[in-house]
Amino acid sequence: MLDAQKSVSLSTAEQLLAVARAVDSSTQLRNLLADPAIDAADKQTIVSRVFGSLDAETTAVLSTAVGSRWSRSSELVAGIEELGIRAAASSHHGDRVAKIESELFAFSRAITSDPQLELAMSAKLGDPAGKVSLVDSLLGSKGAKATLVIARHLVQSQRGRRVGQLFSDAADIVAATGSRVVATVTSATPLSSTQLGRLSDALSAKYGREPQLNVIVDPSLIGGFRVQIADDVIDGSVASRLQDLRIRLAG
Repeated sequence: MLDAQKSVSLSTAEQLLAVARAVDSSTQLRNLLADPAIDAADKQTIVSRVFGSLDAETTAVLSTAVGSRWSRSSELVAGIEELGIRAAASSHHGDRVAKIESELFAFSRAITSDPQLELAMSAKLGDPAGKVSLVDSLLGSKGAKATLVIARHLVQSQRGRRVGQLFSDAADIVAATGSRVVATVTSATPLSSTQLGRLSDALSAKYGREPQLNVIVDPSLIGGFRVQIADDVIDGSVASRLQDLRIRLAG
């Protein structure tokens, strides 16, 4: 649907994310576009009628999306959202993509570490415009434009998901767009550049792609570190080894 090697405009990303919110907000439209019994050409006609102001690139991507088969209407919304996030990342190149991923991860950490901020962002009855304004005040001109586009969308379209996890998942999508894997490294103490270099080399060899290392310092690990990439967890922390020992002693 989106060529990872082809640059797209940030406007396309904004339009796709706006469509995702619109489809999510209309049960009738969502069910129509996800219904496998409706012909793909008819769905494309519906898209043209409902979203007639979209540019040609966005229309082409969206037409392909609705023409695909989806198990549930919620999967269609998630699919369009992911396309929008990928388009936002694809509007930048090289280190700029890594910057977007890092900013989304940092924003996720900022939200989850501040209960009041997390409550303001995740409140179901909260005003979407107010949440967008809060994002703007926190990121402002400091973040990449693509980061701002993605963040504005996520706070308006949570769909029952935890807001911190939303940003973490979006960071993973951005990293994948840049042919990288995201490794969340939780360490008892800050890691040196030498340690990070060795870890990056080891993960590159294991996964075949350059990793984006997001480091979290957590003294409760006592020593060592834990690495998580998607569902894979490599836990070499002292806390983990002590827990294993307790289990063995209890047995």
